[in-house]
Amino acid sequence: MSEEQTVSLVDVLEEDEELEEEASAVLAGSDSDHCSYPQGYVKRQALYACNTCMPQGGEAAGVCLACSYTCHEGHDLFELYTKRNFRCDCGNRKFSELQCKLHPEKDNANTLNKYSHNFFGLYCTCRRPYPDPDDQVEDEMIQCVVCEDWLHGRHLGCAVPDCVEMQEMICESCMNQHVFLWAYAAHLAVQGPALQTKEEKGEQSEAGVPKKEEKGEEVVEPGCKRSRQEAEPSCRLKALQEAGQKTDQSGAVFWPSGWRSRLCSCSTCQVQLADAGLSFLLDEADTVLAYENKGKTNEQRQQGHDPLMSALDNLNRVQQLEIIHGYNDMKTELKDFLQTFAAEGKVRFPVPNEVARNTAAPLGRVFNSVHVVQCFCLLFR
Repeated sequence: MSEEQTVSLVDVLEEDEELEEEASAVLAGSDSDHCSYPQGYVKRQALYACNTCMPQGGEAAGVCLACSYTCHEGHDLFELYTKRNFRCDCGNRKFSELQCKLHPEKDNANTLNKYSHNFFGLYCTCRRPYPDPDDQVEDEMIQCVVCEDWLHGRHLGCAVPDCVEMQEMICESCMNQHVFLWAYAAHLAVQGPALQTKEEKGEQSEAGVPKKEEKGEEVVEPGCKRSRQEAEPSCRLKALQEAGQKTDQSGAVFWPSGWRSRLCSCSTCQVQLADAGLSFLLDEADTVLAYENKGKTNEQRQQGHDPLMSALDNLNRVQQLEIIHGYNDMKTELKDFLQTFAAEGKVRFPVPNEVARNTAAPLGRVFNSVHVVQCFCLLFR
């Protein structure tokens, strides 16, 4: 028997492990059994839009994970990955011919929900579907942490940096809508290789705020003014703006891990962020990374000991080989089956790997090989 023929079952499943982990990170952070509506506007959850119930041209609506399974089974769904501060719409006034099976008592509308062209299966500034049957260019999709739209890397107006999965991105449109973010970008954003900031040259303090020039004589300010300054914390944003460091104010901006903790949280900036609807930027728990880590933790707690998988230990070599061959045959047939949907433009799942985080690899491609093996194990028990 050749070495290839004696491959272990673990080796057979290894190629799918990464996609399964990504699926768990996205879905395990949401409840798959109960409608999320009673929780109100959920901080972050997996969402879906139903093209069967709400086709393009109608009202936009989003449904939670549990409702996508129970109330919209067999429907044409757009997977939206995750959205923040959203309340499940399933069965409300927008769905004239469908009642939610999990929580039918709902208000007519969720007025604080925010919708976009994503809810009709369109993404990016080019407003195209994903995957796009008419686009043969391989390109990753990256999610803006402000508007939460997905954009093609080639449509960002800037070079995509390395290790993008560990960074957050704000698109050019959102940067221009909230111009004060450019002051932060000049000091905190991920810079291209040709752009060296003054901080790299040692001309700024560790906090990214320029050090004040030393003067020969200390200026004595009135006591009342000093007391006000001592009572109020200094504004980091104001210091950055006064520093006057310039940056090219065009294209999307990538931000390194932990950048939110370096934003100014003085009372004036908190009001400014609240008025702009950006208070979430001060919350590290708002990040998709935090949501995914929560999902992974929940998944690990639920896994425990699986008696079906342990049944593999009781199979002889012939039975294990039969499982491997059966798994490969089923995987090939499923792949051919899904390709027919892709050819018809019906596979529409823009789901990322770790960034918001933000690079897309469709959950629709995830094939849970562990469940297949469990089924085969039952045949040999």
